[in-house]
Amino acid sequence: MSGREYTNESISALKGAERVRLRPSVIFGSDDLEGCKHSFFEILSNSIDEAREGFGSLITVSRYKDHSIQVEDEGRGIPLDYNKNEKRYNWELIYCELYAGGKYNNQGDSNYEFSLGLNGLGACATQYASEFFDVQVRRDGYAYSLHFEKGENIGGLQKEEYKGRKTGTTQHWKPDRHVFTDIDLPLDFFRDVLKKQAIVNAGVRFVLKDEASGSTEEFYYPEGIKAHVSELNTENAITETFSFSGKGRGKDREDKSEYKVTAEVAFAFNRSKSCIEYYHNSSWLEYGGSPDRAARSAFVAEFDREIKAGNKYKAGESKISFNDIEDSLILVISSFSSFSSYENQTKKAINNRFIQTFLNDLIRENLRVWFIENQAAAGQVIDQLLINKRSRENAEKQRLSLKKKLLGQIDNMYNRIKNFVDCRSRNVEERELYIVEGNSALGSVKMARDAEFQAVIPLRGKILNCLKASYGQIFKNDIIMDLLKILGCGIHIEGKMKSHNIAPFDLDALRWSKIIICTDADVDGYQIRTLILAMLYRLTPKLIEAGKVYIAETPLFEINHVYKGIEQNYFAYTEKEKKEILDRLQGGKIHIQRSKGLGENDPEMMWQTTMNPETRRLIQVMPESPERMQETFDLLLGDNLAGRKQYIEDFGGDYMEMLDVG
Repeated sequence: MSGREYTNESISALKGAERVRLRPSVIFGSDDLEGCKHSFFEILSNSIDEAREGFGSLITVSRYKDHSIQVEDEGRGIPLDYNKNEKRYNWELIYCELYAGGKYNNQGDSNYEFSLGLNGLGACATQYASEFFDVQVRRDGYAYSLHFEKGENIGGLQKEEYKGRKTGTTQHWKPDRHVFTDIDLPLDFFRDVLKKQAIVNAGVRFVLKDEASGSTEEFYYPEGIKAHVSELNTENAITETFSFSGKGRGKDREDKSEYKVTAEVAFAFNRSKSCIEYYHNSSWLEYGGSPDRAARSAFVAEFDREIKAGNKYKAGESKISFNDIEDSLILVISSFSSFSSYENQTKKAINNRFIQTFLNDLIRENLRVWFIENQAAAGQVIDQLLINKRSRENAEKQRLSLKKKLLGQIDNMYNRIKNFVDCRSRNVEERELYIVEGNSALGSVKMARDAEFQAVIPLRGKILNCLKASYGQIFKNDIIMDLLKILGCGIHIEGKMKSHNIAPFDLDALRWSKIIICTDADVDGYQIRTLILAMLYRLTPKLIEAGKVYIAETPLFEINHVYKGIEQNYFAYTEKEKKEILDRLQGGKIHIQRSKGLGENDPEMMWQTTMNPETRRLIQVMPESPERMQETFDLLLGDNLAGRKQYIEDFGGDYMEMLDVG
């Protein structure tokens, strides 16, 4: 118990800039470079919304050496003056108030019919997350300026007369390292974002200036997504680019409000290239959502219908899948809606049901037109897609056949190894092998383990000292050979000598993510552990180099503490830990028991101390220099008898806690 009380006064609320600075992941998705990228996009989005509404056709982004960023547009300029309705200045609402903006009323009379910056979070959140944030606005015959530092306004709103005709907003800021773990946004990120925005905002010109390199680049697509698809389809094209658009109104549920949707779709088929991109309100949908589900359903349905109409399926053949289509498809969908249901603030997917239905119908209707108007090209596409399909199915059959054969061989081999207990998972990335001493330890470990991913093999007694034994002796040893078969990776033998029973070493053939040596915390247990390590060192040294070998620490002491009727158990892995635990315990009844062998431990204790990935202690066996490893193994198990005697004289006292002398 910590002693701290949980009272009414324990509840607190974050205020002002702290709402973002202390919890940036809530707004930006993370506090790393990805979150920093999103903070930039929030500011860019507002300028894009202006340009798409017809106010300014140029957006300039500048990247500075100090990692600060500037976005300048030629829009109407953000209103910053006094708001009579809200009885506050607009600059306070926009830059200091979350969920405030000019884009909520986009169902009727609105400044923004289709808005990318929708939630009223971006400008304020980015300002709060910045080391400094400067705003300059030109509108209504005035030039306005604001300056913020770490979320706090310095100097209020500055306003002076402006006689120029150019309007717009310039925002210059530096993401704060105290908020984001990394603020060094790479130049390629800006290139990628601005190119995508130029593609889906036809006619808007994006300019990127980089102070570090001195470069200036321009991104401009007058024909929008159609030009982008044609650009990707320049080589090995099966068809020319086909594009279409549509508008609609609908609702996601009967009791919800109706909203407007527009969409543009462009696609082509190619023999060597595939690319699928979805955008909504000009934001790239990394995970798609509704548009992706619509496209998959529509393309599969129409191509399946056309293949059946042409009798191109073989007897009993399964229908085409989207995987077969997308291998040869270049597709870009750009949709806009007056109401958007994003999965979260990072806008990487939408889940509007009406948008999905609308796009599905729009694509199917226009695909039918495309089939009629492009019969020859459509026939070539169908032939290519059926090749994709049959190649995929043949490859899958071969893969499953090979997997079944190999698993059968493994299972048959495993069944012949006495006392080996496998796990259920066949995913090598999660499978763990526990090597324990004796059948008694096997019983407790078997009951304690997670059978999904933890397997167990017991060793009978002390295994052969592989540092002194010849290869002939090793290959005749059933215990070692069984263990090598279970590992599955073969052995490494220097020179020309080969074994006909064990394959050469291949790390990719290893069937385990972790090989865990689990022995009693006593002298015998440590000796068995050392012998296993010696075997791995001589026969499979690359397992150690690859970090696949671990030692499970098992506790030396179990401490039972009863105080005021509450019983608690503690585990100490060393004498020092035992002393530290005892020093912390105040009053009550304390019982200390030296840990029994693994075979005598109850399963609950074994799981908690030795097998639960959340609470166990694993020591990863890390390689030293080859010379150092050779010297150490030779000292412990080799022919260096004089050195071993001297080592015992010098350091033997350090190991006395292993001995149960009481």
